[in-house]
Amino acid sequence: MNFSHFFTSLIAIVNEMSPYIILGFIIAGFLHVFIRPDTMGRHLAGRGIKPVMKAALLGIPLPLCSCGVLPTAVSLRRQGASKGATTSFLIATPQTGVDSIAATYSLLGLPFAILRPVGALAGALLGGVAVGRLDSDSQSGSETACHSTAGGHEHSDAGFVKKIIEAVRYGLVDMVGSVGKWLVIGLIVAALITVLVPDELFLGLSQYPLLAMLVMVVVSVPMYICATGSIPIALSLIAKGLTPGVGFVLLMAGPAANFASMMILSKTIGRKSTYIYVGSVVLTAILFGLAIDYLLPREWFMPSVSHLSPHCHHTFGIFESMCSLLLLCLLVYSGIRQHNCKIDHQHNLNTNASNMKQVYIIEGMSCSHCQASVKKAILNLKGVQSVTVDLGSGEAVVEGDVDANTVREAIYEAGFSVKE
Repeated sequence: MNFSHFFTSLIAIVNEMSPYIILGFIIAGFLHVFIRPDTMGRHLAGRGIKPVMKAALLGIPLPLCSCGVLPTAVSLRRQGASKGATTSFLIATPQTGVDSIAATYSLLGLPFAILRPVGALAGALLGGVAVGRLDSDSQSGSETACHSTAGGHEHSDAGFVKKIIEAVRYGLVDMVGSVGKWLVIGLIVAALITVLVPDELFLGLSQYPLLAMLVMVVVSVPMYICATGSIPIALSLIAKGLTPGVGFVLLMAGPAANFASMMILSKTIGRKSTYIYVGSVVLTAILFGLAIDYLLPREWFMPSVSHLSPHCHHTFGIFESMCSLLLLCLLVYSGIRQHNCKIDHQHNLNTNASNMKQVYIIEGMSCSHCQASVKKAILNLKGVQSVTVDLGSGEAVVEGDVDANTVREAIYEAGFSVKE
């Protein structure tokens, strides 16, 4: 392997993305702090297309991945959102986000950056309306509304300056922790594809775009990949000869659905609604992919990938390099922070069991956002003294005088389940 070409390609992609990713993370923090889930839930109640449209428009800018969106969607459902609106939110949110839209523009260009939220909106409307009409159990959700969800009042008492600090902290710490691992994986995979995969490999498949899109769906849906991490992979595949439409299918289908999400969704909105959700994601991704390949000028989508050519001379600007260095520091800090949390968790497991400690195995956590949601839900229970949640093992150690069934219910309301 040509390591020089590998690292040059990797640095070039990171430099292109880093300023937009950092800006997107900061905006994401402000959205998290200033948009209240209980207010969203009230707007998403009722039947018809209006709450479905609202859910899609609310979800498109929110920077939540396919696992991180689950607790938010469950919270909305329990606060009164209809199944149709919940499905719309589930489709629109993980496919986009201010961070991934900015990063899409930086690497793939303006047409991709525009079509990505448009495709998410179309898929969300299709899925939400279909669930509302085809699922006979898609009641408004008011009868299941719950007003005691964790974190519902976390924004009410903080002053404006504290909110600003919390927004920046959430964007540059929690958000980096949520997508950091997958972003790094996406960047490395993209650089490896650029260096190791011969251009001729995809030339035959590129002659049959629909077949290539179906293959991309089969590959991308079962695995987990976040909206931002999918961008460099799509870029590398297009540079190697696959059509822009096939790359678009990866951008849309990969982040929106994976097996872990579907298992949890089937318990939350029902199996039928889950099938409609997945079908809407796949159908709209393929339809938009075909439209890109057959209806839109190819030159709109190709100039952005020229810098991945092995013969291209890369120049690194000072500002972009500083942003890349900052992003690297944030990723390292996030890794150290998660490692320390794991050590604390192991310490709690090894301490004397007489301190009224309980251990729960939680299913469905895939990122630090999930981890934080579970911890917050348990900490809000009366009698809980401390909680540590280990993302790797799925274990939550709860210390305090609290009933086990109460803890299980809080975890369920946060959008996860407890393994018996």
